[in-house]
Amino acid sequence: MSKQNTKKPSGNVIAVNRKARHDYFIEATHEAGMVLEGWEVKSIRAGRAQIAEAYVTLTKGEAWLIGAHFSPLTSTSTHIKAIPTRSRKLLFSRHELDRLTGAVERKGYALIPLNMHWHKGKAKLDVGLGKGKKQHDKRADKKDQDWQRQKERILKK
Repeated sequence: MSKQNTKKPSGNVIAVNRKARHDYFIEATHEAGMVLEGWEVKSIRAGRAQIAEAYVTLTKGEAWLIGAHFSPLTSTSTHIKAIPTRSRKLLFSRHELDRLTGAVERKGYALIPLNMHWHKGKAKLDVGLGKGKKQHDKRADKKDQDWQRQKERILKK
């Protein structure tokens, strides 16, 4: 698969899933919108969003973000029951959704939330299409990172 969208998010980063690149080989990223309630947007603006334990599933032709935690603010509306870990629908184009469904079902890929950011005033989620790493792959990556760090130190002197 070719890399779809490898550029950095254009807006302010809200939350990052740091374990994603450690646990998966990310081959392509896709930007998705999210269906949010008002209290969720307020908590995101306050910096109370976490996507470290979240994952994306495809059911009945729709993408869902499951396990993301948005802590409700105490000052939000009292007549709405806030559920911090509810499933949130992701907004993809039909073409993108079909392509992702094919990759997940046929090729054994997983959809991993990478980061959440603002884009033109709207909260967006970067979803990575990746395969899981084995333990020896993780060790090799760690070894490469350490070597790069040492190389930079040597060149800096």
